[in-house]
Amino acid sequence: MTDLKIVDVVITPVALKDPPLLNSSGVHEPFALRSIVEVQTDAGIVGISEAYGDDATLALLHQAATAVVGTDVFDLNELSRRVASAVGGSAASSPTELIGTASHDKTVAQATAAFEVACYDAQGKATGRRVVDLLGGAVRERVDFSAYLFYKWAEHPGDFDVDSWGEALDPDGIVKQARRMVDRYGFGSLKLKGGVFAPEEEIEAVKALRREFPDRPVRIDPNANWSVQTSHRVAAALEGELEYLEDPTPGIPGMAEVAAKTSLPLATNMCVTSFAEIPESVRLGAVQVILSDHHFWGGFRATQNLAALCQTFGLGLSMHSNTHLGVSLAAMAHIAAATPNLTYALDTHTPWKSEEEDVVLGGGLTFTDGAVTLPSGPGLGVELDRDALAKLHEQYLTCGIRRRDDVGWMRQVHPEWTGKRPRF
Repeated sequence: MTDLKIVDVVITPVALKDPPLLNSSGVHEPFALRSIVEVQTDAGIVGISEAYGDDATLALLHQAATAVVGTDVFDLNELSRRVASAVGGSAASSPTELIGTASHDKTVAQATAAFEVACYDAQGKATGRRVVDLLGGAVRERVDFSAYLFYKWAEHPGDFDVDSWGEALDPDGIVKQARRMVDRYGFGSLKLKGGVFAPEEEIEAVKALRREFPDRPVRIDPNANWSVQTSHRVAAALEGELEYLEDPTPGIPGMAEVAAKTSLPLATNMCVTSFAEIPESVRLGAVQVILSDHHFWGGFRATQNLAALCQTFGLGLSMHSNTHLGVSLAAMAHIAAATPNLTYALDTHTPWKSEEEDVVLGGGLTFTDGAVTLPSGPGLGVELDRDALAKLHEQYLTCGIRRRDDVGWMRQVHPEWTGKRPRF
């Protein structure tokens, strides 16, 4: 096969409606930002990917876009070198503090991932093979996902559409939300975004979920909003109740202190979010499960490297989710299907997305019995819906949001809010 050269890159920022979901930082804004990357080749084949859509990420992507023109989509090492060179002098940035501290390595990895995924999609279309086949082959054709439960307001402050999920501010509200998720999507495990209310209230919510769904594992993620002492107390109260406890307290040393006094596995997508953070974490025994995310670990190949390290050190592996569209869901499914030691169901925000809002034809992959089945088409197996892409781009232009600010939106209701962690 002759080279398949990149001749142009098109980056389209989009905004999708987001409900008022509460977390340790504050509350989701009415719109979430994403971007669609299209890598156009000299053969007319176009590879696509999805990335964050805040101003800092868009600047990174545009810096890298010029540099990757002329690269063969199969030469991923050259692609990575060019991206690293193009964005290497950029300031460290992160789309949200909820995925850990920013670093230079993570900034480069985030940009690399967006172009690598698009190149894999182009490779698949050129060869007639699925991305999962290019990643080593499918070890599973169906990928399990977990229900992602949130405390939430009934509606955003101001003149915004009211979502159909309603309010969830206590254990009964969380159980009701979980019942709807399970009945509609069939999820086999449940994850609660915690760190919102007093830990005792969230302990009761977990126990209420366990009573209502005794056959479904439960996990809770307070996004490092508990002190070490509070984490000890919650872990003791929930011994035997949780599948794992995710990021109860800030930092690797703090997590190690918690891990030393509980049999609950500790998971993270905050204190270990780059390869540089793995050695200290392993040395201290700080975490037992890492939540990967190809968007900020560096793409598919980096995720496979992470999986190998998890296997080497006996760590569990799952996958983190941020608010995303159908291109990212397809990408998550392909890398998950090619990863033998994926030990837990993946996170997904998809149920919180309006069914009328996506950028892929047909609305993207769907959940049956809590899982998505890999698409059979070449590449990622999804195609862009041009009309839908244009509509969400127009929404981006008019929504007025250019970076995620959960703290600032919370101040619309609570002016004194700081978002400081740990709060409990």
